[in-house]
Amino acid sequence: MSEVKIAAATRTEFGKGAARRIRRDDKVPGVLYGHGSDPLHLTLPGHDLLLALRTPNVLIALDIDGKTNELAIPKSVQRDPIKGFLEHVDLQLVTRGETVTVEIPVQAEGELAPGGYLLEYVLDALPVEAEATHIPEQVTVSVAGLEAGASIHAKDIELPPGAKLAVEDDAVVLQVLSAQAEEPAAEGAGEGEEAAEA
Repeated sequence: MSEVKIAAATRTEFGKGAARRIRRDDKVPGVLYGHGSDPLHLTLPGHDLLLALRTPNVLIALDIDGKTNELAIPKSVQRDPIKGFLEHVDLQLVTRGETVTVEIPVQAEGELAPGGYLLEYVLDALPVEAEATHIPEQVTVSVAGLEAGASIHAKDIELPPGAKLAVEDDAVVLQVLSAQAEEPAAEGAGEGEEAAEA
C-alpha cells in the first residue's frame, strides 16, 4: 500500500472560527487518536492531504512539529457537500505490525451475461482485518457471464495474503438483477383489458 509523508502542526485553537481561519490558509483541521492516548489536534496541509486521500486507507507518515513521527490511517473525512473541499479529518494512530479493521473498495470486472441485467453493489466496501502497513487498496471480483439471481458472497472473494474477512462469510457483496422490461401501466383497467384481448 501507499505511504505518504505529511508535515503536520499541533493546534490549540478550536471552534468554527478557528477552523475557518485554518481552511482559508489552505489547511485542514484534524484529530489524531488511538492507542489510549489523548486526542491530538492537528493542522494539515490541504493540497497534500487531498492528494493522499485519493488512495483508500492510505498510510500517512506524520511529521508533527518537526519533532514527532507517527503513522496513521484516515478514519473519517468530512467534505463540503457543495464545493467538495476538505473540512476535517480524523486519523487513527497505528504501528507497524498492528492489525486494524478497515473497509476496502470492491471493484467488479467482466461483462454480465447478455440480457440487460443490472449489477447491484450490496456492499461498496468489504470489511477486512489487515496489518496496518499492508492494507489492500481494493479487491477485484469477476462477474463475467453472471445472470439474474446470481450473488457473490464475502467468502467468494479472494483476499490478498495477510488479510481476512471482518464480516460474515455469507454476507452478499454483489448481486445480479433483472432489468425492468416495461414501465407499469399508468391507466388501470382499460389497458389491462386491451392486453388481455391481445
